[in-house]
Amino acid sequence: MIAPAYIRVMAQYNSEMNRRIYAGAAQLTDEQRRADRGLFWKSLHGTLFHLLWGDRQWMSRLDGWPPNTIPNPPSPTLFHDFDELRAERARADAKIDGFASRIDDHVLAAALTWSRGSARQTMS
Repeated sequence: MIAPAYIRVMAQYNSEMNRRIYAGAAQLTDEQRRADRGLFWKSLHGTLFHLLWGDRQWMSRLDGWPPNTIPNPPSPTLFHDFDELRAERARADAKIDGFASRIDDHVLAAALTWSRGSARQTMS
C-alpha cells in the first residue's frame, strides 16, 4: 500500500520538476516553444499544457477541483500566453501539494469512483 508520506514526497517532487521544466522553457522564445516538434501535442507549449490539463482532470476526481471545460484533444488551446500557463501551473502545484498534505491512510483505503466523460462510463 502507498503511504501518505510517499504521496507528499511525490507531490513535492512533481512541483520541483515543473519549476525546473518551466524555467528551462522560459529560456526559449515563444516561437521555439510553439514549434511543431513531432510530439504527441506537437509543441512544447502544447505538451506542457496537456500535462496541466491531465493534473486538473485527475484533481477534479480526487479533490473536487472544477472539471476541465475543454475536452482533451483541443486542450493545448486553453492558455495561449506562456506566462499565464506558467502561473497556472504554479497554482495547480501548490493546490496539489495542499491536497497531498491532507492525505491519510483512511483516504488511501477508500475506493475512488469517478465518471469518465469521454467514455461515458463510471470507473472505480
